[in-house]
Amino acid sequence: MKKNICMSVLLTLLSLATTNCTRTREAKAESKVYMFTNINSDNLVKIYEALGREAKGKVAVKLSTGEPGGHNFLNPELIKALVQKVNGTIVECNTAYGGGRATTVDHLQAAKDHGFTAIAPVDIMDAEGETTLPLKNGKHLKHDIVGSHFLQYDFTIILSHFKGHAMGGFGGAVKNMSIGIASANGKRYIHSAGTSTTDWGNPQQDDFLESMAEAAKAVADHCGDNILYISVANNLSVDCDCDSSPEDPKMGDIGILASLDPVALDKACTDLVRSSKDHGKIHLIERIDSRNGMHTLEHAEAIGLGKQHYKLIRLD
Repeated sequence: MKKNICMSVLLTLLSLATTNCTRTREAKAESKVYMFTNINSDNLVKIYEALGREAKGKVAVKLSTGEPGGHNFLNPELIKALVQKVNGTIVECNTAYGGGRATTVDHLQAAKDHGFTAIAPVDIMDAEGETTLPLKNGKHLKHDIVGSHFLQYDFTIILSHFKGHAMGGFGGAVKNMSIGIASANGKRYIHSAGTSTTDWGNPQQDDFLESMAEAAKAVADHCGDNILYISVANNLSVDCDCDSSPEDPKMGDIGILASLDPVALDKACTDLVRSSKDHGKIHLIERIDSRNGMHTLEHAEAIGLGKQHYKLIRLD
């Protein structure tokens, strides 16, 4: 009888020890997301430095140059110090929906009109064609189709303007590195969930969201450790910077966030929207949830792009 009691106690202690070890490993495994509430040029540089990963070699800074007529895109004066610190080239690819950035000539003109060519070189990466990046075990995509110039860069900074999006629910790091780095044909390939490079098709919403995650995974795998992610959560319209007439923001700015994990970064941004005391958040939350936007991160985590579990580290 005593032996049975002792064995039961021992098994209980072993179970508790195993549980504690598992929790400790999970805590250590959580991704770090850094944050400044105050949005300014100095803090943008500081949050880059906080990541502890130096951008070396030929550096691509991927952002949205903004559709002509729009006004919520990242201010060139805000990002100038960071872009110049890393001696970066602002990179983009042409759009697949027409508009004012569908050709290289028009796209460069938009970048100039919006002030980006005044702070750094601008490279439209599919100006001379496209190339493919391999993708392992994609559910929808066989590969990712990106601007051919992307292969010329040694390091990539995904500098995103976090906001809503008419199709994806929200636009952050995952969208910026998937659709943003995709060539025009690649954009159609993602939008059609891998069925076409000539039209957007008519895929199920979740298939489109999953395809964005898969394209982002191909980019992350290509870059390895030579990539990092920074998002500026300001001008929080429900509409993307690709919209020529976006709705004005209904809620106040949140801050600058950064991580080495794009999934954790996007999750932190969406969590901060949801936890905000700003009543205007309901519009952005409705946009995210009506498009099932969080499924992008669910699939991204499932395929190993990153983790939704994170630790938020406030720097101010």
